[in-house]
Amino acid sequence: MLIIFVIVFINLVGFGIVIPLLPFYGEHFGASPDEVTWLMAIYSLTQFVTAPIWGRYSDRYGRRPILLISLAGTVAAYVWLALAEDLQTLYLARGLAGITAGSISAAFAYMADITTEENRAKGMGLLGAAFGLVFIAGPAIGGLLAGSDPATTNYQLPSYVAAGFSGAAFLAALVILKESLSDELKAKIASRSTSERWALFMNTMKQPTIRLTIILTFVSVFAFAGLEATFALWSEREFGWGVEQNGYIFAFIGIISAVIQGTMIAPLSRRFGEVGMIKQGFLALGLGLAILPFAENLPLLLGTMVIIAYGFSVSSPALNSLLSLNVPADQQGGILGIGRSASTLARALGPAGAGYLFAFIGRDWPFYVGAALMFVVFIMAFKFEKVADKGQN
Repeated sequence: MLIIFVIVFINLVGFGIVIPLLPFYGEHFGASPDEVTWLMAIYSLTQFVTAPIWGRYSDRYGRRPILLISLAGTVAAYVWLALAEDLQTLYLARGLAGITAGSISAAFAYMADITTEENRAKGMGLLGAAFGLVFIAGPAIGGLLAGSDPATTNYQLPSYVAAGFSGAAFLAALVILKESLSDELKAKIASRSTSERWALFMNTMKQPTIRLTIILTFVSVFAFAGLEATFALWSEREFGWGVEQNGYIFAFIGIISAVIQGTMIAPLSRRFGEVGMIKQGFLALGLGLAILPFAENLPLLLGTMVIIAYGFSVSSPALNSLLSLNVPADQQGGILGIGRSASTLARALGPAGAGYLFAFIGRDWPFYVGAALMFVVFIMAFKFEKVADKGQN
């Protein structure tokens, strides 16, 4: 588990570096608030299209080759971002980053390969902890490299450093990562015709638990992505913050997420099961988003972020684990790729919707709408609990 965790973490540090930079990078080229959020959305839209493809390729050819190809592409995307001279190039660079983001789908499938059903949630939580640690290191590094003064922000250096981290992840995967998919399983998959593989895939997708889990994943990520995309703009207007201050807030979220996902997921899974964790997470995320607009000082804001971080950190690995537990070994990559695709579609539409609400209705409305959505899926989790539990048994 540790090797894939380290590789994913190193690569995602680059992602974390550019997250607090993007809104200001877009505004540097004259982007409006809704155009800024599309810098987040374009990455997710392209990943939405390619994630299932990378996942199914990883089922057929192995996880390691897909990881290497996508990591190399990520390096190129960050270099292009650093060289951007207009808003259109920013969009193109982020689109390329989304296309080559197959390492995430392959990493989740890799983790499913090397874990048992009993410790699947722990493995998914470990990958989630990598995301959490990224939001400690990445935004803090990005904020320091970019500088605290919005008028003199350095946009190129953080992007080059992000490329360096992804390059280091590529080298680590090339040298030390072993293939997790057995030769027997690859041969079994390769022996099937395209129509057979497609029929098996569609039969799996018809399972009620699979459909429910993907829907819940989409809505929860939609709400959280809206927060990610608009919080920097909100804090700029509410507190006068720039890249550096927002980097510290995202780092704080990352600390909480890393602690929760690195230490609490296994005992929570044993105590409540995946469905119970999902309900807890949805309730906490909804409450946190609802009270965020009323966080008028730093202590209240930090307390709110703890609630939000707990909600997403508990529900996300539980959803991934529940999805994986209901998928045969020879379809892990493809189905987890669909789950990742739902997540990335939400990361495209969430920022776009939040940007519209922010620009045309009010700066607090992305949080109000996100909270309402989370309360809806919280109720859905109760209503469909028997369906999900049946899939687990």
